Amino acid sequence: MTPIDPLLVFDRARLRQRRGRAARGWGEQSFLKREIAERLVERLDDIKRVFPLTLDLGCHGDEVGTALAGRPSVQQLIRSDLSFGFARHAAGPALVADEEALPFAPGCFDLVLSAMDLHWVNDLPGTLIQIGRILKPDGLFLGAMLGGGTLWQLRQALAAAESEIEGGLSARVSPFADLRDAAGLLQRAGFAMPVADGETIDVEYENALALMRDLRAMGESNAIAERRRTLTRRTTLLRAAEIYGQRFAQPSGRVTASFEVLFLHGWAADAGQPKALKPGAAKNRLADALGGVERSAGEKVGRK
Repeated sequence: MTPIDPLLVFDRARLRQRRGRAARGWGEQSFLKREIAERLVERLDDIKRVFPLTLDLGCHGDEVGTALAGRPSVQQLIRSDLSFGFARHAAGPALVADEEALPFAPGCFDLVLSAMDLHWVNDLPGTLIQIGRILKPDGLFLGAMLGGGTLWQLRQALAAAESEIEGGLSARVSPFADLRDAAGLLQRAGFAMPVADGETIDVEYENALALMRDLRAMGESNAIAERRRTLTRRTTLLRAAEIYGQRFAQPSGRVTASFEVLFLHGWAADAGQPKALKPGAAKNRLADALGGVERSAGEKVGRK
């Protein structure tokens, strides 16, 4: 057996296969991508700029394109996806493209949007650098990816069940980026004015087994390179579903699955962008603006 490269967290070939299968029945599984795409596109409403050429990176069923309808600021949209199955059904110009090796010329896009896609790349900083490279100077990147709080309930239930029945743990749920690191990743990739924030989307299911079926249908099931290659015991899955229900059931009897979404916002570097002043270069005193008294460092403030 060929040893697994320790730098490759995800099996991208397996991911491509699963995305291809998901594309065949995507209409029934698009609810989460649709919600995330709508929340991402809403963030364009505060930006007063026209974007002549935009890339939708990881288009799935064209949810970003649908959300952009009626927004004249985004003029031409190019779709791309890792899966041929999704790209071939796109509503506009589309191509198959690997997020880890973007096939675009430098400086060709005014805007890059990506919803529910980048959590599957092995080298996220490298992919962000590539996105910055294909943007024009002062071009905008807006991304939404699943974060570290995603499926925490399922992680707990699977870990408890596997430990109890099989006496050990295996990698079953994909690792996700953390919110506290997201803005730093943008900065490391060379983006100006990087901003990251998170939102949680809670989805109710009849039970944990229904959630697992949905994840498989969406192409979002385990694609970790070092995942267990044998089938999970039925007793382990049933026990995990039982634990999930015991710990996370709602009064209705249904269970909740949490999806943390990290929203990334950054601009491609450009000489004309505003920059922070150097220390001591300010022309006005903060104390004057706040109506307070300026004190030197180390000076103690006494009570009257």
